[in-house]
Amino acid sequence: MLDEAVNLENSLEAGGEPERRVRDRGATERAILAAAKRLLAEEGFQNFGINAVARRAGCDKQLIYRYYGGLDGLVEAIGADLGTWVKDRIPEDTGGMFLLTYGDLMERLSLLLLDALRDDPLMRRILAWEISENTEQVRRLSEARSKALALWLERMRGSLTPPKGVDTAAVNAIVIAAIQHLVLAASAGGQCAGLSLKTSKDWEKAATALKRIVRGVYG
Repeated sequence: MLDEAVNLENSLEAGGEPERRVRDRGATERAILAAAKRLLAEEGFQNFGINAVARRAGCDKQLIYRYYGGLDGLVEAIGADLGTWVKDRIPEDTGGMFLLTYGDLMERLSLLLLDALRDDPLMRRILAWEISENTEQVRRLSEARSKALALWLERMRGSLTPPKGVDTAAVNAIVIAAIQHLVLAASAGGQCAGLSLKTSKDWEKAATALKRIVRGVYG
């Protein structure tokens, strides 16, 4: 969705002229959003401001006020985009897998979420902020991500029911928290509790363990 905007941004970094780079509102909005996401992923909220985003996007800062209403509106737009992130990174098609049980569903969600978080630096930043920064901006992004994930699970669940007596809210929260911590620990130090998380084989081992935990609860 944002490929065009990212390509526009890359052309600026290669020496393109901002005033010739974007010619319509839609392209300008995408360029601003892509620049904001990249800046946020690289530098966090500490250096996240209108001027910095405008420089990164190669546009007049007044356009950010015009199209997004300012910094808060831009954060809202990034939050809304997280819903698209879930749809794009955690697709609702089953990839040829038959989801016959609730365990099948949770296994698929767990593995897709693990891969998606490993590949997305901005999402990893948001996860880290959730446990380290109690700000309104972080809460907005966190709530948007959680809501999008819950909606995905609700749509995919359909008529599938978990085993009786299982507190799915508690179990799923712990599984998701474990996935998030694995990814953050790997990003910070390449390991988690003595488990190496550097190579594809390391991650295969982690994925296998994750599947066994999910299946141990849901069958």
